[in-house]
Amino acid sequence: MLKKLLLASAAFAVTVVPANANDLRTAIAEDMPDLMELYRDLHANPELSFQEVETAAKLAKRARALGFEVTEQVGKTGVVAVMRNGDGPTVMLRADMDGLPLVEKTGLPFASKRTAIPASGVETGVMHACGHDTHMTAWISAAQLLSERKDQWSGTLVMILQPAEELGEGALAMLEDGLYTRFPKPDYVLGFHDAAQFPAGMIGYSPGYALANVDSVDITVPGIGGHGAYPHTTKDPVVLASAIVMKLQTLVSRESSPLDPAVVTVGSFHAGYKHNIISDEAKLQLTVRSYSDESRQLLLDGIKRIARGEAIAAGMPEDRMPTVTVQDPYTPSTYNTPEFTESVMAGLKTRFGDERVMKVPSVMGGEDFGQFYRADPDNIESLIFWVGGVPQDQFDKAQAGEGELPSLHSPFWAPDAEKVVGTAAEAMVATTLDLLKPE
Repeated sequence: MLKKLLLASAAFAVTVVPANANDLRTAIAEDMPDLMELYRDLHANPELSFQEVETAAKLAKRARALGFEVTEQVGKTGVVAVMRNGDGPTVMLRADMDGLPLVEKTGLPFASKRTAIPASGVETGVMHACGHDTHMTAWISAAQLLSERKDQWSGTLVMILQPAEELGEGALAMLEDGLYTRFPKPDYVLGFHDAAQFPAGMIGYSPGYALANVDSVDITVPGIGGHGAYPHTTKDPVVLASAIVMKLQTLVSRESSPLDPAVVTVGSFHAGYKHNIISDEAKLQLTVRSYSDESRQLLLDGIKRIARGEAIAAGMPEDRMPTVTVQDPYTPSTYNTPEFTESVMAGLKTRFGDERVMKVPSVMGGEDFGQFYRADPDNIESLIFWVGGVPQDQFDKAQAGEGELPSLHSPFWAPDAEKVVGTAAEAMVATTLDLLKPE
């Protein structure tokens, strides 16, 4: 993969632009000053999940001016913009809006200075550290380009701005608020995400499972507390919880198929407050990742079985068994329908060149984009792809061992916004025009 990325990076400068790409590419280049002004505004004024009021209103106003039928407050703060243009399929384009509770450290002249209060109740800085500002800017570009080219397509265009992707709850909130009943239900669902591991302008895709199920699991381990000098008079929950942590590792190493990726990570272990007191309780917090529903169930059932089994082995009475709580809703895995994905990417390879469009490994990160497919998997084709955002000079230095790249969710993440927006908008519009090509 590294060799392929390096070759792709070197090839960008000599890519031959297909003739049919010139029209869109030229139009995007002409719009770029306005798009970058919007991007800087969105970047400087991020809002947290389900708090995207100003952002939604700002972009809804632009969509209305382009001729879309716009409905706000779908799924709390979501926006749905519909353009009907004769007979044909329905294509849905999605962008997410929310920022993250982080103090920005990029040093950009338009860096966010916003603060807000998340669910924790503690005031924090807010930053678009996951690149959703590039997503929204490309969304506006796509809306403008498609509204200007109604003579080139026939069908229905549904463009949505989704809240609360970072909580994994926004897509479900929009669906539960009637996204597929109040508005035209899509035949095709498209989205993209900027990427912090690829050079700016590269497109990456993964047919099939692209992102994972994400479960948050809490385990409360009761004990019988007492003096640290007399452990024989207690049932130490720290020892029991430690045994549970160690045994959990066998779920992946010995119960899951080596060909079926899975992750069980204990992110928090808390018990007690003083050196010489054995606590009467320990608390564990886990993140659990999987792809298939079957793998997910195996892991969750295994966690419950192991917690109870270790408590029995430790001699805990029946009324002091651990409790396992799986948070609901969870973020389901994101599935790119394979034939559709390969077909779209074949078109993008023709447009951008093979060296810029590359199949990449699936990841264990989460994205609630998968909800839109899961709502009707028999009738919807779905694809989310990556658009590299790492500035070329930073990518080259990192490959030469002269620096490290910040990841998504880092306070230092600053993508090459022009290349992300330009590439994503062109890819989304070209694909939509192809899907809605008049017969």
